[in-house]
Amino acid sequence: MYPQRELRHLAFHKAALHRRIGRRRAECAAAATGVAQPLAWLDRALTFWRRLSPFTKFAAVPLGFLLKRTLSPRLKLLGSLVKWAPLVLSAVRGLRTATPSSRVGPR
Repeated sequence: MYPQRELRHLAFHKAALHRRIGRRRAECAAAATGVAQPLAWLDRALTFWRRLSPFTKFAAVPLGFLLKRTLSPRLKLLGSLVKWAPLVLSAVRGLRTATPSSRVGPR
């Protein structure tokens, strides 16, 4: 059916193709390992976070105050605004609803 020389030629190409496929598989496996390393780190970090989650809820408020004190000691004005803003806003809202002159337009 096929001449012997053509069969050897096809066998050579088949072997070369198998070698090339093997090299490409190894390269893909190495690339996948490189891509998966950050994902593995993220998975470990999420697992660690879920394990610590109940404890961090209790520690978040004191740590926030400590972080504020250490990182921004000069931002006392901003702290005062954040502290008193809800009271001022509720007082302004109460005054606006109490006075009829604050409404614009017909009733």
